[in-house]
Amino acid sequence: MGLTKQYLRYVASAVFGLIGSQKGNIVFVTLRGEKGRYVAVPACEHVFIWDLRKGEKILILQGLKHEVTCLCPSPDGLHLAVGYEDGSIRIFSLLSGEGNITFNGHKAAITSLKYDQLGGRLASGSKDTDVIIWDVINENGLYRLKGHKDAITQAVFLRERNLLVTSGKDTMVKWWDLDNQHCFKTMVGHRTEVWGLVLVSEEKRLITGAADSELRAWDIAYLQEIDDPEEPESKKIKECPGVQHTPETGDGTLEADEVSEDRILSCRKAGSIMREGRDRVVNLAVDKTGRILACHGTDSVLEVFCVLSKAEIQKKMDKKLKKARKKAKLNSASGEEDPETSVSMTLQDEIHRVVNIKTSSKIKSFDLIHSPQGELKAVFLLQNNLVELYSLNTSLPTPQPVRTSRITIGGHRSDVRTLSFSSDNIAVLSAAADSIKIWNRSTLQCIRTMPCEYALCSFFVPGDRQVVIGTKTGNLQIYDLASGNLLETVAAHDGALWSMSLSPDQRGFVTGGADKAVKFWDFELVTDKNSTQKRLSVRQTRTLQLDEDVLCVSYSPNQKLLAVSLLDCTVKIFYVDTLKFFLSLYGHKLPVICMDISHDGALIATGSADRNVKIWGLDFGDCHRSLFAHDDSVMYLRFVPKSHLFFTAGKDRKIKQWDADKFEHIQTLEGHHQEIWCLAVSPSGDYVVSASHDKSLRLWERTREPLILEEEREMEREAEYEESVAKEDQPAVPGETQGDNYFTGKKTIETVKAAERIMEAIELYREETAKMKEHRAICRAAGKEVPLPVNPILMAHGNISPSAYVLETFKGVKSSELEEALLVLPFSYVPDILKLFNEFIQTGTDIELLCRCLFFLLRIHFGQITSNQMLVPVIEKLKETTISKVRQVQDVIGFNMAGLNYLKRECEAKSEVMFFAEATSHLEEKRRKRKNRKKMILTLT
Repeated sequence: MGLTKQYLRYVASAVFGLIGSQKGNIVFVTLRGEKGRYVAVPACEHVFIWDLRKGEKILILQGLKHEVTCLCPSPDGLHLAVGYEDGSIRIFSLLSGEGNITFNGHKAAITSLKYDQLGGRLASGSKDTDVIIWDVINENGLYRLKGHKDAITQAVFLRERNLLVTSGKDTMVKWWDLDNQHCFKTMVGHRTEVWGLVLVSEEKRLITGAADSELRAWDIAYLQEIDDPEEPESKKIKECPGVQHTPETGDGTLEADEVSEDRILSCRKAGSIMREGRDRVVNLAVDKTGRILACHGTDSVLEVFCVLSKAEIQKKMDKKLKKARKKAKLNSASGEEDPETSVSMTLQDEIHRVVNIKTSSKIKSFDLIHSPQGELKAVFLLQNNLVELYSLNTSLPTPQPVRTSRITIGGHRSDVRTLSFSSDNIAVLSAAADSIKIWNRSTLQCIRTMPCEYALCSFFVPGDRQVVIGTKTGNLQIYDLASGNLLETVAAHDGALWSMSLSPDQRGFVTGGADKAVKFWDFELVTDKNSTQKRLSVRQTRTLQLDEDVLCVSYSPNQKLLAVSLLDCTVKIFYVDTLKFFLSLYGHKLPVICMDISHDGALIATGSADRNVKIWGLDFGDCHRSLFAHDDSVMYLRFVPKSHLFFTAGKDRKIKQWDADKFEHIQTLEGHHQEIWCLAVSPSGDYVVSASHDKSLRLWERTREPLILEEEREMEREAEYEESVAKEDQPAVPGETQGDNYFTGKKTIETVKAAERIMEAIELYREETAKMKEHRAICRAAGKEVPLPVNPILMAHGNISPSAYVLETFKGVKSSELEEALLVLPFSYVPDILKLFNEFIQTGTDIELLCRCLFFLLRIHFGQITSNQMLVPVIEKLKETTISKVRQVQDVIGFNMAGLNYLKRECEAKSEVMFFAEATSHLEEKRRKRKNRKKMILTLT
């Protein structure tokens, strides 16, 4: 057997340069008992927790593969629900940072997450038009709500009633009765997509935001309150003579005779609040107190409104009526008739505009927190990779928003277009349209930020004390890293400066630009007029004029040849000393965007917009191999130092490693969620850093783990199979139709593996049972006890019985995957499972889990079980044992609940006594102070 070439595996090390990604929403989280200080933001597949006061990242909630699309903190502040692009939901603990609960039920990206008041249930909406209610405590899905025809935009639980209201891009707002899981009301009063909704005024008013400049308000009247002779709670404002309620009519208004046809509640349009923005509502939210309402469009303005309380509305109307009567009295004094004075109460009297908050860039999402003292904090995730915090005092007559915090250092405002490593592998340079940042590779901290023009290429000057940047305007900019100052700007090209290459002797470099010229530069030290110290500068030595725009330039390691990529899809090789033409490499169908020459000067690899990579020999210019590298344009190509391995990055979001000798694909590095613009390989070859349109920088590290190509291909095939399993249809269940809402999960590779584990456990149980029967027969025939060999699997689990091993297998299946695992289980295993369940329930262990599995199996296999005569006695026994054991569990729970209620009453009684004792002592203290004050006054007089 011949020796195989070994490669070392590169793995993802870290994500940095990203403050918050655009697909998800920002939320306040409670950490270490503090509110309003920490925020959670989506960061590609992770979630970052930022400290707004210090501007530091304090916690990372690690994701798996897919991008985060939605965040929702739990009411108790201990957990954070995270929705992903593939439809999965994970619940993270903010104390430990671990995600122990995973829900899989949606087929598309999560668009909405909302907890109920107690935090026991979670409603999720998705682009697949379904809403699923999840039981967070039991870690399973309760039911699926179908009815919307387009993506869900918002879902909100009602606090006092078991109802849910949802909105969607299908222009509908639907009300759901969660007791019987059906939609009892659909509001059709919108002509465009409904992008958000909130409940205010003690859940008696619904505010919706659509694709126009109106916020529509709907009065909600609950039928049990309509039947009462009293007014609805929202209208119990003290009636003044002359105050009239004049609700506006509009789309969706219900007539009086239609109210009786409604169930549970009725909705009537109360009016509209006009926004200043003319575009659609992007986000509409209300703070936890329900007093502050805010919304924004696709611009950089957040409009803040205040929902007045009943007392404030009453005070406002009294003032309005007083003013109207005063005006009427003046009119009557001037001889005019004195009609009966009356004022009407409009929606603008109940919800008034507070202020507009203008941010530094377009708003992607925001969150509010309102303190009892009247201070409102609004945190924004902006489009340009920025987080800003504003505060204002809403109790003032004219509140002014003040920006109190800003997180900017952790990333660029625009896409990074060039990356470079320092010669010692420690510093990483990244440059974008407005700034250059220097990062410490080991700590991933930004150690220097310098403003610049639109950067396209860069490198560290030998010595790592200065950097040179090539810009879109054709300038060369030289920066000093110690001071962070711009030393010099040199006008190098008339068009964009696309590429630079440092000469191997490190005395100069070459540049290529859109002005069809290649220019050679030397470093030199010059003295400024105002200073005696010398500084670095550059001097142009030669120019090579060409017929086409230059896209890329590269020196050969011996500095004898220069490769130049042109817009005519060719690469031309020139002698450096004489600038004479040597070779022309043609074969690409589209221009060559990137290229690199190996360390020994034998090979040149070129990457093109035609998605191909070609490997050429530099001796004769022959094409050794053409590789179909990426599914989109190849954007960057770099050889690993001292090897013939090279990396390519493409617009297909992948980084691939290749062997230029064997022309083989070694491995694919996946992680970026948008197009990759550039990458850099460290001089040691141990690190690779890449930059993408998703604003993130990713560091990849070479490990000591050997990579075998056959195993790598096998792992890729397994990954493809797992993806295909997830896309398969759900198993058909007799008697269940497609519209039924019973099944909330979906088939995944985890549920398939869980079903396989159950089947293996049942097979082992059958084998061991048959062995035991044979063993007994042998013992009877031999007339003595013969030792039975123990199964190694059972021995590894503590030498348990086969039936106990089956129970342990069921307990090992995640609660959220249990139903789906049982759903794909073949019926041939069900009879054995039912017999085992009968034994387990009789012993009284894990009654809840066993009953849940039992009832689910009876439901999906009802027809086959009832038609099987062999299972009739088993079902009869299960009926008896299950009912008796469940009653025992109910009795225990009832006893515990009664004991807890008794303890609760005792605690409340003690706290009331303490409260009254404190109030009495406080009163006595006041009296004593008053007496002392009187004595002091008497002595002074």
